[in-house]
Amino acid sequence: MLITGFFGVVALISWALLIFAVFAFVDAATYREDAYRAAGKNNKGFWLIILGLAGLVMKFFSIISFLPIIGLIAVIVYMVDVRPALREVSGRGQGRRRGAARRGRSGSSSDGPYGPYNGRR
Repeated sequence: MLITGFFGVVALISWALLIFAVFAFVDAATYREDAYRAAGKNNKGFWLIILGLAGLVMKFFSIISFLPIIGLIAVIVYMVDVRPALREVSGRGQGRRRGAARRGRSGSSSDGPYGPYNGRR
């Protein structure tokens, strides 16, 4: 009973990591090749191969072995280093600030999450 529960949890974690790798692969495929060069990262083909291999490894190997862990590290590197640089270069990462600048308001250092900070008035 305990072993069955353990392998059930391992299977859920494996599926979650596979979904994470597929998301990273699809995200990497949506950016243009010149965005990778502008961000100073490896080219698009490199990241698609790495993330594709990571997804395949996570699908066909047990999470208990070391290959899915290497794939997970590659996916994490893409998500925390390459993706934010690509979003910044391509203009996808501005969020609310881009809309505020379009309306004529520029973001200042005193702006908070709900608007400008007016002091203790």
